[in-house]
Amino acid sequence: MSRPVVLRGGSVVGADGPVRSDVLVDGGRILAVGPRLAVPEDADRLDCGERVVLPGGVDAHSHAGSRVFDADVQEALLRQGVTTIVTGQDGVGPAPGDGTWADRYFAAIDGPHPRYTGGGIAGLLATYDGTTPVNVATLVPAGTVRHEVVGDEDRPATAAETTAMRGLVRRGLDEGAVGLASGLDYVPGLYADTEELAALCAEVAAVDGLYVTHMRGGYEANVRVGLDEVAAIARTSGVRAHVSHLHAPVDTALGALADLAADGVGLSFDAYPYSRGCTILSMLLLPAALARPGTDDLARAVADDAGRDRVRTAALDRVLGRADLGAGWAEQVTLSHVPSPAHHALQGRTLAEAAAATGTTPVDLAIDVLVASALQVTAVMRVPHPRTPEDLAPLFRHPGHTAGSDGIHVGTHPHPRAAGTFARYLGDFVRAGLLSWPEGQRHLATTAVERYRLGDRGVVRPGAVADLAVVDPQRVTARSTYEDPTRTAVGVDDVLVAGVPVLTGGALTGATPGTGLRRSGSGAAGSGTGGR
Repeated sequence: MSRPVVLRGGSVVGADGPVRSDVLVDGGRILAVGPRLAVPEDADRLDCGERVVLPGGVDAHSHAGSRVFDADVQEALLRQGVTTIVTGQDGVGPAPGDGTWADRYFAAIDGPHPRYTGGGIAGLLATYDGTTPVNVATLVPAGTVRHEVVGDEDRPATAAETTAMRGLVRRGLDEGAVGLASGLDYVPGLYADTEELAALCAEVAAVDGLYVTHMRGGYEANVRVGLDEVAAIARTSGVRAHVSHLHAPVDTALGALADLAADGVGLSFDAYPYSRGCTILSMLLLPAALARPGTDDLARAVADDAGRDRVRTAALDRVLGRADLGAGWAEQVTLSHVPSPAHHALQGRTLAEAAAATGTTPVDLAIDVLVASALQVTAVMRVPHPRTPEDLAPLFRHPGHTAGSDGIHVGTHPHPRAAGTFARYLGDFVRAGLLSWPEGQRHLATTAVERYRLGDRGVVRPGAVADLAVVDPQRVTARSTYEDPTRTAVGVDDVLVAGVPVLTGGALTGATPGTGLRRSGSGAAGSGTGGR
C-alpha cells in the first residue's frame, strides 16, 4: 500500500499555464490540489520548488512492451516522465498465440518477451501487474491475428477465416485490449485488404475501441493515399481511427487531415519530434516474398550468382524508387541493430561506410547482413530535407496529435527517440515557446488517455490516478543523439505511479506499482482496469 505523499510548493498547469499548487496523493489517487494544503502528519513530503507537476506521459506508440522489465528501459522512460506505454503496435505482438512468431519477426524491434508464454491478451496483461514501475496497455495486433488464422500467405482471407479472425479480435478486446493495430507494410499485414480490415474493425467499433494503423505505403509525399484507406475503414466499420507515426510534409498532412475531418472522419495520430525514421531493413530492401519472418527464403534466393543478381536488382529498384531515399540511399541508411557476430561491429555506421570498410557494395553488404542475422536487422534512415522544431510545431499543435516515441530499446545503437521523445517535446517545444504548457500537457498525456480510453489519468485533479512527473522546466533536456542514442534525459528526477514513488532524485526506487491497463468495461479481472 502506498503512503500519503504531498508534492509541496511546485506548480500545476492550469488553463493559462503553471499555477503554484500543492498536490496531495493517497491510495493511488490525487486527493487535493491547491495552495498550502493541510496534509496528514504521516505524509511523505516532496519539495517541488520551481518545478512543474505534470500528469505522467503516455507514450501512444511504444515498442518497450517486452523490455519494460529491464532497469535501463525503465530509467529511459521515467527520466522523460513517461508512466504509461501502449504496445502491440504495427500489427505485431506476442498475443494471441504463444508469442514465438512475434518474438522472431520483431526481435530487432520489440525483443523477445521474457514472461509471456501464452494465454492471449489476458495472459499478456497479467505479466505487467506489479512487475514494472510503468503501466502497459496493449492493442490486439492484426498481423499476429492473421498469422494465427491465415499464416503468412499472400492471399485474401476466406469468409471462414475472416470470421475466425474477428473472433480473436473480439476475445482480445474482451480480455482488456484497448483496440486493434495494423501494420500494412509488414508481412502478413500487408496482405490484408481494406474489406478485411473493416470487418475486424467492426468488432473494435462495437466496444468503442481505437483502430491504430501503420498505413499502407502512405507516408511522406504519399500520405493522402494512406489516409484515404484509413478513412474508408473508419466509414465502413464506424471505428474511431488513429494513425501511427505520422510523418509527411506538414502542410500536406494538415491539409489532408482537415479535408477528412470536413468529410466526417476525424483522425488522431501520434508523431515524434525527429526527422529520421527507423525500420527493419528487410522491409526497406526486400520484396515481401523474401521478407517473411522465420524463413530461409532470402538465403535460398541468393544461394547462387543468378539468384543474388535478381535479389540485388530488386533491392536497388525498391530503394532507388523511394522519394525519401533515391541515389544517395546508402549514405542515408545507418545500421542500428545487427545481431550477427560477424557484422556486430558495423552498428552505428551507414551502409556506405560499412560497405567501404568491408570491401563490398552497400546492397551486397545489406544482403549478407540480413542473411547472417535471419532478417533481424534494424536501420535508421536520414531524410533528405530535415524538419526543424519550427517546421513541426504546427503539426504538434493539431488537436488530434499525441506524443508517441515509436521507441525501440533493442541493440546497442537504436534510434535516440526511445530515450528522448518526451524530454525533447518539453525542452525543444514547450520551453522554447512553440507549445504552451497546457498544449504540452494535453499532447503528452491527456489526448492519448482520451483516445485510448485509459481511465482517470492524464490530468492533475482530485480523483485522478496519481501517475505524476515532476519536471524542471529549465533543465529538462533530451541528451540522446544519433551518435549516443541511449543516453537518458535530464530534468525529470521524481515520478510517481499510482501514488508510489518510482523515481526519486533521478534514481529508480525499485517499486513496481505499474499494471497492465485493461480497457474499461472489458470485464477483465484485476486492479489494472483503465478506470482504476
